[in-house]
Amino acid sequence: MVQMQPAKSVAGKVLAKIAENVYEEGLAAKARGEMVGWISSNFPQEIPMTLGLHCVYPESQAAAISAKGAGLEMCEHAEGELGLSNDICAYSRISQAYADLAKCPNNEREMPLPDFVLCCNNICDCMLKWYENLGQMLNIPVIVIDVPFSNKYDIDRKRIEYVGAQFRDAIKQLEEITGKKWDEEKFKHVCEVSSQIGDEWLKATKYLNYKPAPYKGFDLFNHMAVATMARGQEDSLQALKDFNAECEEFIKEHKSTFKDEEKHRVMFEGIACWPYLRVTYSTLKNLGCNVTSCVYGPSFAFSYKTFDEMIECYCSVPNAINLERSTDLREQLCQEGKVDGGLVHINRSCKMWSATMPEMARRISRDLNIPVVTFDGDQSDPRNFSEEQYVTRVQGLVEIMESNAKKGA
Repeated sequence: MVQMQPAKSVAGKVLAKIAENVYEEGLAAKARGEMVGWISSNFPQEIPMTLGLHCVYPESQAAAISAKGAGLEMCEHAEGELGLSNDICAYSRISQAYADLAKCPNNEREMPLPDFVLCCNNICDCMLKWYENLGQMLNIPVIVIDVPFSNKYDIDRKRIEYVGAQFRDAIKQLEEITGKKWDEEKFKHVCEVSSQIGDEWLKATKYLNYKPAPYKGFDLFNHMAVATMARGQEDSLQALKDFNAECEEFIKEHKSTFKDEEKHRVMFEGIACWPYLRVTYSTLKNLGCNVTSCVYGPSFAFSYKTFDEMIECYCSVPNAINLERSTDLREQLCQEGKVDGGLVHINRSCKMWSATMPEMARRISRDLNIPVVTFDGDQSDPRNFSEEQYVTRVQGLVEIMESNAKKGA
C-alpha cells in the first residue's frame, strides 16, 4: 500500500467559511428588517432561495452547539424549563431551548429567531412536533410537508403527485406570508446550480473510494454543511470544484488529511456524535481506521432538473425509504469504499434512523462477509455516550478485521 504524506486542506477552510456565511447572512438580513425562516435540512432550500428568502438551519446549529460543548446545558434547559422529555431528539431540545432563550452558552452559533418555519417529515415525525412547538412559542406561521414513508423499493407516481401538490401550496403560502413572488425562470437557474453542486458533492464523497483515500472520512461531517445549507450558490459550486481539484492533487502527490497509515477501511453508519467528535475520530485514527463509507454524506447529493425530479429526490432520502433499498444503498457504498468492517451508531436521539440499524447491520455483515459492530451514542446529548464502550467496540472490530486479513493472506 502506498504511504500517504500528511496534508492540510485549503479548500476545506473555504467550505467551512461558506457554511459560516449562511448564519452571518441570516443575521444581517434580520437586522435589515427582512423576514428570515428556519428550515429543516431535507426541505428543498431551492424554494425559499427562488423567493429571495434567507433561511437558517436548526439541525446544523444544534450540531455546532454540541460540538462546542454547550449541548448539555441547552438540553437541560429544555427539560427543566420547557418540560421536554430527555427521550426526544437532542437537536429538537437544543433548538427549542434556543428559541426560548434567543441565545446559547458562550454565544456559540448565534442565528436569528424565525419569522416562519419550513419543515418536511421525511427525516422523522419528531420534526412535526418540534416545528409546531416553535410556531406556538414564537407565534409564527408553520409550513409542514408530509412525505410518506415508502414501503416500496421505488418512489411511485402517486407519492410524487401528493408531495408535489403540497410543495406548490407551500410556495403560495410563502408568497402570502412574505410578499415575495415566485419566478419560474429563477427557480430553473437555482436548480441548475444546485444540481451541479449535488454532482460535485457526490464526486467529493467518492474520493474516499481511492485506496488509500486522499482525506479522512470524518471530513465529510464538516464539509457536508455546504451541501446541506448552501446549495444553489455559485460560491459553493466553485468551492466544491476547488476541493475536488485539491483531492486530485493529493492523489497524484500521495497526500491525505488522514495523517496515519490507513490500515483498515470502515463504514461509519449514522450521524456523528458531535460532543465526542474528537474521541470518536481519534480512536479510529489511532488504530489505523479511516472511514471510507458513510451514507450520511452522499445523502445530500441532490441533483435534478425539474420540479417533479426535485420531489422524487426528497421522497428518496435515507429515512423515507424501505429496509431493502436502504440496505442496498449502504452495501453499494461499502463495496465502493472497499471497507473491511462497519461501525454502526445506535443513536438515542434519532430513533427513526436507528430503529432498523441492528437488522441492517446484520444483513450488511452477512451479504458482504465483513464484521459490523454497534455502539450506543447520541448526536448531541453527551449523557448518552460511553467513551469506554465506544473504544472497546472499535478495538473489537479491529481485532476481527486483522484476523480476517491474516486468513486472507
